[in-house]
Amino acid sequence: MINKDTTLCISLSGRPSNNGTYFHNYLYQKLGLNYIYKAFTTNNIGDAVKGVRALGIRGCAVSMPFKESCMPFVDEIDPSAQAIESVNTIVNNGGHLVAYNTDYIAIAKLIEKYQLDKHSSVIVQGSGGMAKAVVAAFKNAGFTQLKIYARNAETGGYLANLYGYQYLADLNDQQADILVNVTPIGMQGGKEEFDLAFPEPMIAQANVIFDVVAMPAETPLIQYAREQGKQIISGEEVLTLQAVEQFVLYTQQRPSDELIAEARDFTKAHL
Repeated sequence: MINKDTTLCISLSGRPSNNGTYFHNYLYQKLGLNYIYKAFTTNNIGDAVKGVRALGIRGCAVSMPFKESCMPFVDEIDPSAQAIESVNTIVNNGGHLVAYNTDYIAIAKLIEKYQLDKHSSVIVQGSGGMAKAVVAAFKNAGFTQLKIYARNAETGGYLANLYGYQYLADLNDQQADILVNVTPIGMQGGKEEFDLAFPEPMIAQANVIFDVVAMPAETPLIQYAREQGKQIISGEEVLTLQAVEQFVLYTQQRPSDELIAEARDFTKAHL
């Protein structure tokens, strides 16, 4: 029952989805929390963030393309976001807005979970906010043989220089043990929805394919890599892990692994 004491959490995204809506609201209900979660988009990120403070909205998830543009409008930037100059979570503590990045935490946990060898060669495609989280996580995990490719040479070069890696002007004749897609290629509704993020020969010689795109969970890249017998890491895993960390920041409660799995399955079933 929604009432005057119900705590509101939201998301701000260029392409709003029901991922967070289903996931968070399922957990609120199961844990008996008087919270509700709603997805939004905006054409004015500054006013939207000011609205989080003015309306007493407890938490705000931040997705593309607002992960960097929201930063000037918060009061404090946690080290997790400051280190990668990118935000995916804003927490409102009585009008004081603190920005975090739980994407970074999720990537770091997945590198550990899948026991990725730090001596492996890696190519990361992308140069936006999420790409920074990915590259920083690999950097802090001790990976030294990492290269970055991005269609935007300026942002790609900047990201490579920021973490001491090499920028690639193109993917011609490139190879790596681990391929990571951090672009919208394969994203549901995108103009390149049915394209592979990497050339087939690159995928054939790689050991691990990591696609950060979460919608759909089975991107063309993930499907093709599975058919080729590659180890895969999906954007769905990233999405679930980072959402759990957001949930904890908003509510100060950490759900059990069983409940997290229920919320994930509920979300998948209703999308």
